[in-house]
Amino acid sequence: MNIITLMGRMTRDPELRTTQSGTSVTSFTLAVDRQYAPKEGERQTDFIDIVAWGKTAEFVSRWFVKGQMTAVTGRLQIRDWTDKDGNKRRSAEVVAENVFFTGDRRDKDVSGTGYSEYGSGGGFRKPAAPSSPAAGHSPQFDVPDGGFAEYEDDEELPF
Repeated sequence: MNIITLMGRMTRDPELRTTQSGTSVTSFTLAVDRQYAPKEGERQTDFIDIVAWGKTAEFVSRWFVKGQMTAVTGRLQIRDWTDKDGNKRRSAEVVAENVFFTGDRRDKDVSGTGYSEYGSGGGFRKPAAPSSPAAGHSPQFDVPDGGFAEYEDDEELPF
């Protein structure tokens, strides 16, 4: 079985690209703390490359930002390639199958980018100013079909 589950913080904003055949792809890196600390007392961090394809890539590039705590499930992929000097190289990356919001609502704007709250109850970027809003339409957030809307958190769970 080739199943990987990771949780860490995004090291940069993901950028959506498109292949020549029109498939969406984004790559990002998660900074994942190791569970144990050496005798010196400071935990070590691994920086793990992640690639997402299709709808997952579009979702990640739209809703996730640098510094955000993120969980990923997927599979490990090893690629052999040749660099520009003709040297053979090998790279390991995780192909994301599912990407989840983690953290909590108090985990705000850790990147200093001005993005709004995110986490288990959010995942929103600041809405862009509409260039020409539809008549009678004043969107608070750009929520995709089948997406989610912001929940006013009064610190009481609704269940």
